[in-house]
Amino acid sequence: MVESVEDNIACYVSLGSNLGDTQAYLHKAIKAIESQPEISALRCSSLYQSKPHGPQNQPDYLNAAVYFETTLSAEDLLNVLQQIENENARLRQGVERWGARTLDLDLLFYGDQQINTKRLTVPHPRICERVFVLYPLRDLVEGFEQHINDLMVNQTTSLQDCIDKLADAEKNSIKDLGYV
Repeated sequence: MVESVEDNIACYVSLGSNLGDTQAYLHKAIKAIESQPEISALRCSSLYQSKPHGPQNQPDYLNAAVYFETTLSAEDLLNVLQQIENENARLRQGVERWGARTLDLDLLFYGDQQINTKRLTVPHPRICERVFVLYPLRDLVEGFEQHINDLMVNQTTSLQDCIDKLADAEKNSIKDLGYV
């Protein structure tokens, strides 16, 4: 049973792919998210190319992020995102942690809620460590109601704080390819 919430919840999701036709996987995922009846007001970041975060013996990633509003509960939204991954040949069993994948969708923020269950931790616990998440998120908040200092990773750390703490090597490891 799909559980709905009363009001629209603002959500941010990161997208990544480094196997197969990576750009096609990202486009298919965005269209699949947008096609959900409980999702509206979708916006996309620029597309970024980045080095793998885990094992380096894999292709570079293409990354993006999307913002949308939903009436789905956080768990139901996670189910939708995992179904989209599965429909795009995402393998989960017997794969190396942080290894290559056709599609990776991570729920970064679900409104201003803090969620910590067996299946889901929101805000995503490693946002500040990943330039390939931070830069697309920055694209989504600049110029809109949500300001970069308002999106809080925890009670004391904003998205801008995380970007400011990135090492130069990390900042130089990503390339903005323009809008999706």
